[in-house]
Order: sequence, then structure tokens, then C-alpha cells
Amino acid sequence: MLEAMDLVGNPSSVHREGRSAKAIVENARAHVAALVGAEPAEVVFTSGATEAAMIALKDMDCAGSAVEHDSVRAWIDDTAIRVDGSGLMEPMGGATTKQVANSETGVIQNHRDAQVFEDAVQAVGKTPYDFSASLAAAAAVSAHKIGGPKGVGALLIRESHATQMTVLGGGQESGKRSGTENVVGIAGFGAAAAAAKRDLEDDVWRQTRLLRDQMEDKLIQFEPDLIVFGDLASRLPNTSCFAAPGWRGETQVIQMDLAGFAVSAGSACSSGKVKASRVLLAMGFDEETASSAIRVSMGPRTTEEDIRSFLEAWTQAYSRVRARRGG
Repeated sequence: MLEAMDLVGNPSSVHREGRSAKAIVENARAHVAALVGAEPAEVVFTSGATEAAMIALKDMDCAGSAVEHDSVRAWIDDTAIRVDGSGLMEPMGGATTKQVANSETGVIQNHRDAQVFEDAVQAVGKTPYDFSASLAAAAAVSAHKIGGPKGVGALLIRESHATQMTVLGGGQESGKRSGTENVVGIAGFGAAAAAAKRDLEDDVWRQTRLLRDQMEDKLIQFEPDLIVFGDLASRLPNTSCFAAPGWRGETQVIQMDLAGFAVSAGSACSSGKVKASRVLLAMGFDEETASSAIRVSMGPRTTEEDIRSFLEAWTQAYSRVRARRGG
């Protein structure tokens, strides 16, 4: 990205400076394509996965479920497909969308229906994803979910799938997304994609999964009534979503933040208010349980000491909650 900042050329220009910028964009496109199992021509750079979803879905009549991301739910009938207690979608033919892995629970949808669109944002980089083997016409990915910069993503789209341009202008990105490309952000996306591919090949997420499972086992030993959402389904290796009786999620977020740990609760909107997780409500859990859930995420750099420290902070805080309610 620092090298890209030094380039002054527009990637659409034919002079030397423009060709240098173009080379950076195309090199990044190749790295992203290699990570997601797509052809470079199928990768359209956007400002993020939200824009990618809009380009793919705005003119479609699609069905989906309530566990989809808001950027997808804005364009679909999110009541058409139900999910079970593990967050798995009921199989359904026709024009449907699928969130490959859920952002709150980490639950992976393993079925292969003929989806029109796949939200691969959470899955890519943490578990193998192959667009070429998918039945979807289009998919969305995001740079910052694999360690790249914020504000850049990509639409994966079959060359045979027609879509109308949403950003009109010079016809960049093969006529699917006009506007001068964010060369610096795209350079970072490409570098992150190359690193994520190496991590998958080196199986670095295996240790993350082991630490996550060990953490959950310790939490359940401490609080047998703890609910781990989606624990019976396939999940991403880095995600744990759980609820402890009588302890609201937003309170946990504050207390863990004071202890030096950044966790999340419910669905945080732009106002910063926290509501009960609609994902957990869709899975059949009641309002109180859904309001008591937090998500703890980790990565390849997470250590056993990190987990021990978190468990110590969490159990100490929850002991005070149990004491107040006489548990």
C-alpha cells in the first residue's frame, strides 16, 4: 500500500504511470481470484461487500433468511427461508441467497442449492471457499475481514451473468462499476488475499479452532447452563457466540472492555445502540437469551495466555453477577 501511494497514475490511463497503477490493480485481482477460486475476469473491485451485494441483488427477486447480513436483507424477502436451532437454512430451490458463514455464530451453510448470490465475507480466508465450484451467479467478499484495509471489497460474478451498472461513468471494472479504482486499497486487498491463501495452505487456523474449543469447554465447566450457539453445526474456527444466564450482552461488552478485551454483542447499528440479536431470534431463542449473547473472535495470533486471561476476567465478572442474583 505504501508503494501504491507513491504512484500518481490513473489505472485507466495508457501512459507509463497509468500502466504502473494498472499493474498493481491487476496483480491484486489475480491474488483475490486465487484465494476465492475465481477467474480474474470474475473479480470486480468495489467499495466493500455492501456495494457488491447491491450490484448483484438490486434488480433481482430473491428469497433468503433472517440470518443474512443487513446489506443482503435490504434486497430480499428475508422471511422466505427458515433456519433451525443451529442456524442452518432449510433447503429451498429457486432464486435464493446464502450467507456462507454467519457473522455472529460462525455457523457454516454446507448445502449446495442453486443460489443466485452468496455472502462469502466471513468465510473467505478462514475456511476454503471455491467460487468456481459454487452454484451461485455472484458472491461478495471484503478486504478487512482478511486483514486488509477497510473500504474495499469485491463482487465475484460469472461472465455469463448480466447485471446493470449501478455507478455510471467511465465504465471501469469491465463496465460493471465505474469510477477510478482505489489503487491503494486494492493493493492492500491483494496483499491480504495472498497472505490469507498462505495461511490456509499452512493450516494456521487449526490451532485457533483448538483454542476456541478449549475456551468453550472451560466456560461450560464454570457455568453448565451456558449456551454455545451453533455448537452442533460446522463453524468458522475463530468464532464463539455464547450466552450466560442473567448477564446482558451489552453489560458483558463494557466489563470485558474495561478488562482489556474487545467483544461484541447483538446487532450494533450505526447509532451504537445494541439490540437483541435477530440471528438468535430467528434461530428460535427468546428475547432474554438473545440479549445475553456475546461474540468472541480470535485469530492465528491468539495465544493460550490470551485465552487464560480472558477466562479469568470473564469468570471473575460473572461470579459477581451470580452472587447478586443468589446463584
